[in-house]
Parts: sequence; C-alpha cells; structure tokens
Amino acid sequence: MNNEIAILIPAHNEERTIAGLVKSLKKDYGTVIVVDDGSTDETNLLARESGAVVLTHPVCRGKGEALKTGFAYVLEKGIPAVITMDGDGQHPVSEVVDFETAYHRNRRPAIWVGKRKIKGSAMPLIRRLTNISMSIIISFLSGQWIPDTQCGFRLIKREVLERVHLCTSRFETESEILIKSGWKGYRISSVTISTVYSNEKSKINPIRDTMRFFRMLLIVLYPLFLTVQLKKKIK
Repeated sequence: MNNEIAILIPAHNEERTIAGLVKSLKKDYGTVIVVDDGSTDETNLLARESGAVVLTHPVCRGKGEALKTGFAYVLEKGIPAVITMDGDGQHPVSEVVDFETAYHRNRRPAIWVGKRKIKGSAMPLIRRLTNISMSIIISFLSGQWIPDTQCGFRLIKREVLERVHLCTSRFETESEILIKSGWKGYRISSVTISTVYSNEKSKINPIRDTMRFFRMLLIVLYPLFLTVQLKKKIK
C-alpha cells in the first residue's frame, strides 16, 4: 500500500464513475481524496462508501477551488506528493503507476504532467486547437516546454503546494500552477498517457473558460509588470 503519494479527484456529479474509480485506486493507495464540488447526485455518498476521504463544498465553486481544498488536506497530512486525476474515467487507473514510476526514477522534476496524443486522436478539433495554443503560451511563460499543459492528470510534489500561491478558482488554476511553478524554478516533465474521450459533453466552455484563462494571465502578470516598472524608476 502506497502512503507516500495521495490521489486527488475533484468531482462534480460523477456518480456514474466515482465508485469504481475509488475502489480501483484504494487497492494500491492509502489516501484517495475526493473533493465533492457541490454535486447534486450521489457522488458524495458513493465516494465515501468506496473508501475515499471526502471533502465537501456545499455549492459548486469550480475545479480550481476543489484542487486547492485537496491540496490543503495533503499539506495538513504531510503527504510528500499528490496525483490529480479526473473523476469521469478519462484518466485510466492503470496509468497512475506511470506517474509513480517517473517520480521514483527521477527526483528532479517537481511536477509531472500527462502528455496525450493530440494529432490524429479522437480529441475534438476545438480541444486540439485550444490545447496546442495554450501549451505554447504557458510553456513560454513558464520558461520550459510543456507539451500538454491542459491535461489535469499530474503528479505534484508537496514543496510546490507549499510555495506556489494560487488565486484562481476554475479550470485556469491548472495553468496558473504551471506558470508560477516555472517562475519559482521548478522543473516540469511529462508522462505519456492515453487519449480517452467518451461521448460525454465536456464541462469546459471554450469561450467562457478561455476568457477566464486570459483574465488569469492579467492577474498573474500585472504584479510582475509593476515590479519591473518600479525597478526602472529606482535606476
């Protein structure tokens, strides 16, 4: 039983998949955390019955807030690393071990991000275009190449959670943590994973969440801009 790495699953109305996912993970991992982000179905109950630590948001606050709630629990318990994954079955349990293997094989990276096959895959065209453009922008801002910045299947070391302060609340939080980690000098590497897409409708709204992404950039970059301007005045 692995107690060095926790599994964190932000979940909103995932009653169809959450029980099977948690049960499979509990075979190998001592701490499986489900953050129930305001679900109106049986996600909370099924996750508890399956053996997960369930942290509850009474109303839906967004994936970023769910991640932050889970990260706080990881820090409180002193767990060295956490693997984040989706609750809808898009991230195969069989590939969790690939992150664990990468983590033990090479201790230098502080974050391991899943890398899906984008070209020639079943990924919808709009998602492919968004992933490619976002990966270019975020890689530039973080100072290192990250092939699939929009993948939420990740391993993150405790030290990142301790030092990187997150200010966003929804899907853009996953981009924020990469940018700010890069600024703090943390190395980010990739683990090749499967590209799994079912017929379910994505919870990402291309227009709304793209606007939130650029709003996040303004929030993150503005203090840096002010610092640069202040240094120029001092000179």
